[in-house]
Amino acid sequence: MRAVIQRVKCAAVQVDNVTIGSIEQGLLILLGVHAVDTDRDVAWLADKTVNLRIFDDPDGKMNLSLLDTSGSLLVVSQFTLYGDCRKGRRPSWSQAARPELAENLYTAFAAAVRQHGIPVQTGQFQAMMEVSLTNDGPVTLILDSHKTF
Repeated sequence: MRAVIQRVKCAAVQVDNVTIGSIEQGLLILLGVHAVDTDRDVAWLADKTVNLRIFDDPDGKMNLSLLDTSGSLLVVSQFTLYGDCRKGRRPSWSQAARPELAENLYTAFAAAVRQHGIPVQTGQFQAMMEVSLTNDGPVTLILDSHKTF
């Protein structure tokens, strides 16, 4: 799994001009699912996300996690994170999971984060979405479960 994580003051996702998910302070995650991802990837990424110390403490140092700040999470599926642009002019999507697997693991990721007590909003899988956000920092990180174990 690959996640682009952005610390936000607020974020929202719309489908057909209707807001289907929105959060105040917390994290926006664009989530890509790889063709060989499993529940192991879900568990690793969920744990890493909620415990990642990227929020400021009273001294202005990044020492607090999403758990510490009572922040929320907005997760949006993003198969294009596995676009391979090394050859030609059109990205290859061969590394991205098939829709059935991707949707199951995307849903499992949201559920795993909720199990930590974090409020989670989501986009709509396989929909054309408009995502808006106000970056906080900005702080943007990339996590990839395939680069950990």
